[in-house]
Amino acid sequence: MSHPKVLMPVPLAPEIVAALSVEFDLIKLWEAADPDAVLANAAGEIRAMATGVSVLSAGRTVKIDADFMSRFPKLEIISHVGVGYDIIDAKWAGEHGICVTNTPDVLTDETADTAIGLLLCATRELPQANQYLRAGKWLKAPFQLTATLRNRKMGVVGLGRIGKAIAKRAEAFGIEIAYFGRKPQADVGYAYFSNLLEMAKAVDILMVAVPGGPGTHHLITKPVLEALGSNGILINIARGSVVDEQALIQALKDKVILTAGLDVFEHEPIVPQELIDMDHIVLLPHVGSASHHTRQAMGELMMDNLRAWGAGKPPLTPVAE
Repeated sequence: MSHPKVLMPVPLAPEIVAALSVEFDLIKLWEAADPDAVLANAAGEIRAMATGVSVLSAGRTVKIDADFMSRFPKLEIISHVGVGYDIIDAKWAGEHGICVTNTPDVLTDETADTAIGLLLCATRELPQANQYLRAGKWLKAPFQLTATLRNRKMGVVGLGRIGKAIAKRAEAFGIEIAYFGRKPQADVGYAYFSNLLEMAKAVDILMVAVPGGPGTHHLITKPVLEALGSNGILINIARGSVVDEQALIQALKDKVILTAGLDVFEHEPIVPQELIDMDHIVLLPHVGSASHHTRQAMGELMMDNLRAWGAGKPPLTPVAE
């Protein structure tokens, strides 16, 4: 009995490629000299896809939109590495009987740890202090005093799994928590805001933890940053598209807000030179879940979803759509 054909549009981790090559008839599209010719020959037989966000696929991205999916009449499942799946039109997929899965939960703690690390680094200027010492400047004078986390309020933009994990960690620092979302959550005791601008006025840390996609594009605007204020700190470990990057650059230049810690960018891996040139902010290359432990767990869950489908069982982590 032949293995089902699985399309991998972009290169994922070598261990994923190796495992799926044994268990399925894997079509590695990125290796093809003529990808369109490969798809023309195999499209009618492809029943599954294995995808991932660009940070997990050597910087390569193939948009899995309606036009792309409609080329595969037998497509049943798209198994995606990553909790965010904004490269996939999951709504269209669901409407056409295609299941989309992602890898939630297994990266929650790692990403929440990164968010708190970014907050600490941006507030206390720890990377700058490290460079100060290495440059020999401590021999001449102590490092400058910094801002603090004392007496701060954090507004979490998107209180999902990761948002809750970040809030729990922030509580341990004595930070008061509020959150913004589509509706209040019955089992949450934090202050709820239905209006993002109003929450920004009430807090001095904005922690961005919402999914990407059209619904959250440029959710963080110039007025939101102005409402956050001159003592405000923006931390984004979600998607770069959620923040109006040019508005943020201007807000940082004009000292509309105090500082920012960013793990994601609008057009990553391209980061605006204006951000790179600022020495009072902290920038990371999308490393929120980038530990050996967590990336392995993400890969295993992605493959387990395909294995369940291949065995005729329900997928483990289908997305809401």
